Amino acid sequence: MAAQPKPRIKVPKEAKAGEVVSIKTLISHEMESGQRKDKDGKVIPRKIINKFACEFNGAPVFSCDIDPAISANPYFEFSAKLIESGTFKFTWIDDDGAIYTDEQKITVN
Repeated sequence: MAAQPKPRIKVPKEAKAGEVVSIKTLISHEMESGQRKDKDGKVIPRKIINKFACEFNGAPVFSCDIDPAISANPYFEFSAKLIESGTFKFTWIDDDGAIYTDEQKITVN
């Protein structure tokens, strides 16, 4: 059985009002495309993270649909302009309906 996917996120702890910050995310996941076969010749079922979203204080910041062609351990980097302190919420959704989330706080001065 595969290990539970583990998100890793880099968000600065602090920013100045109006500053654009860089956000980096990576989730450990095999991203099985459904194209390969096991040692007995049986197709390994597709199991990918098919959606990713980021919100800040409940407002959408970034989201995308993910196709099977993406590599294992999907990595995303994007920016956000902040005017207030708050919490980023990150959500990954798997083919089997599993949802993986993480949150990171940032203080805006």
